[in-house]
Amino acid sequence: MAEKVKNSTVFFNPFSKNNPVVVQILGICSALSVTAKLEPAIVMGLSVIAVLAFSNVIISLIRNTIPTSIRIIVQLVVVAGLVIIVSELLKAYAYDVSLQLSVFIGLIITNCILMGRLEAFAMANRPWPSFLDGVGNGVGYTIILVIVAFFRELLGCGTILGFQVVPDCAYQAGYVNNGLMILPPMALIVVACIIWVHRSLNKDLQEK
Repeated sequence: MAEKVKNSTVFFNPFSKNNPVVVQILGICSALSVTAKLEPAIVMGLSVIAVLAFSNVIISLIRNTIPTSIRIIVQLVVVAGLVIIVSELLKAYAYDVSLQLSVFIGLIITNCILMGRLEAFAMANRPWPSFLDGVGNGVGYTIILVIVAFFRELLGCGTILGFQVVPDCAYQAGYVNNGLMILPPMALIVVACIIWVHRSLNKDLQEK
């Protein structure tokens, strides 16, 4: 029972209580770069989940054979290999989204969340908890990306996943899309608002 509780905590904590973006303040660069539209944000989130989960498992499996002096290099090699696989799959099956994400898929390699979880968790835990930790942190990251992208696309373009949701009558009545929402600085402002709401709801995270 204790193991189940521990694993559930490892999996669910990154969703809110220990979210990598709004609590640990990691992965902010992605929130600025890929959240102008919802579709690339979802694909980026799924990519990070896959890379983080499987890199955690691989590093956990070989952690006892990795010399301490080169552990960061080994971690980077594992992550880079998985990122290349994800990048090629996107080019094969979601080429348009791959073009939208451009170099940002490759930059998953330098995502602070991945290196942080590999170093802090996978290097010290067994494969199954490491897998749960990877998926949990990936989902927590994706949740924030999706929220940011939802509001940026809705308010900036009047669409969700490319489908128009603001009716034509609204535009005819004088409604205008907020072009500022699709600019990178607005992503930072939306993330700041999410952090403010999150800290307000979680009093234990507030600084004394």
